Amino acid sequence: YCAGREPQLQRISSQHSHLLALLFWEFLCDQKYSDEENLPEKLTAFKEKYMEFDLNNEGEIDLMSLKRMMEKLGVPKTHLEMKKMISEVTGGVSDTISYRDFVNMMLGKRSAVLKLVMMFEGKANESSPKPVGPPPERDIASLP
Repeated sequence: YCAGREPQLQRISSQHSHLLALLFWEFLCDQKYSDEENLPEKLTAFKEKYMEFDLNNEGEIDLMSLKRMMEKLGVPKTHLEMKKMISEVTGGVSDTISYRDFVNMMLGKRSAVLKLVMMFEGKANESSPKPVGPPPERDIASLP
């Protein structure tokens, strides 16, 4: 991807988007990930997922953003569990997850809890389309 050419970045309006684009090329050109299949597609998917949960749009996922992410994914966590997840991803050096930390986690060999949740969410979305319309009517006898 990178041999002999500089990243051709489109004109980017915000510093945050510019940083994400630069990190995209950094990971794409990193020899450590040269054997990774479909790396450009994975990086694009990671960027979209990260930006979805970067609620303050400051380039980091903080505790509240992580809380909302886990709730949206259907796996709410306690405050302590989320702090542990952030510590696991950042190596204990930060209270927020940077985009670099996030991509390192997703591409890394370690199975961080957050990585497993994100991968599960992706698989669940592929296999079961969301129902459309109102839920079917049920009576008391049909409940488990």
